[in-house]
Amino acid sequence: MKSFTLEEIAKVINAEIKGDSNKKIIGLAPLNSAGEEHLTFLDNSKYRKFLQNTKAGVVILHPKEADACPTNMLLTEQPYVAYAKVASMFAYEPRISTGIHTSSIIGDGCQIASSAKIGANVVIADNVSIGENTIIYPGVVIGDGCKIGDNCVLWPNVTIYHHVQISNHVIIHSGAIIGSDGFGMANAQGKWLKIPQLGSVMIHESVEIGANTTIDRGALGDTIIGKGVKLDNQIQIGHNVEIGEHTAIAACSGVSGSTKIGKYCMISGMVGFTGHFEIADRVVITGMTMVSKSIKTPGIYSSGTSIESHSSWRKNAVRFKQLDAMAKKIQKLEQLVNQMGEQ
Repeated sequence: MKSFTLEEIAKVINAEIKGDSNKKIIGLAPLNSAGEEHLTFLDNSKYRKFLQNTKAGVVILHPKEADACPTNMLLTEQPYVAYAKVASMFAYEPRISTGIHTSSIIGDGCQIASSAKIGANVVIADNVSIGENTIIYPGVVIGDGCKIGDNCVLWPNVTIYHHVQISNHVIIHSGAIIGSDGFGMANAQGKWLKIPQLGSVMIHESVEIGANTTIDRGALGDTIIGKGVKLDNQIQIGHNVEIGEHTAIAACSGVSGSTKIGKYCMISGMVGFTGHFEIADRVVITGMTMVSKSIKTPGIYSSGTSIESHSSWRKNAVRFKQLDAMAKKIQKLEQLVNQMGEQ
């Protein structure tokens, strides 16, 4: 079991200690259920109501909240960032031996670093290179000519198609498929003719890809995932999509082919992109938005309707269908009022 003193934790997150610096912490827990050996944090004001009665051994929080805290404190200007760093200290690390498991199949011409860890039943095709300290968990399949950098983690049952390029410090979660064919079809006299997808996928460093996310290979050039991009679970990335550095996309979103998304964007869940346009840097798109054209200016964008009671939604849906007729009636009434005013 891992344990750290407040002094050790404070050094990692550069926080000020208020309380017992020798207090030992064995884990993290929510503010309202943490015990005396747990660390917790307060960053969102919605949870301030739990602070006064918390039983936690220590709370990470902003200095302005210190007066209301009944226990040990780690004070920092960015509590959520500090919490993320502490969570890394306590993160679970499955054990896997250095080297190549005897049940794995390794193709010809492969270059696998001596410090890499290759789990059971992994299949690696010809001419693959795998960098230092990279971990490949059981059941992973890696196609011909792939390059995987240093300090990467591929969780069980990831599939990497041929000639995909993955840089350093990349994490790919279970079930993800990288480099499958893009959806390219030509209509040949009413029948669909498959277009071979001749490009690949380039994943730059420090990218994380969620479970069951799929990234299609390019039709000619590559599909490109920029440095520091974070992709949630069950996202579809079409062929020749380019995602700029440090953009984050939440679950169940779909990005159609040849969409270019800028840097530092935040895309909420279930957002759809119809494809073949560009999104500027630092754009925020709220959940369930349908993006059908380029966005050229940074800002927050939304579409769709928010939740309401079923009966209210039905009434509004009926009225929505009447908007055009109502607009014409209002226009006629305005004309009538103007005529009366002129008399």
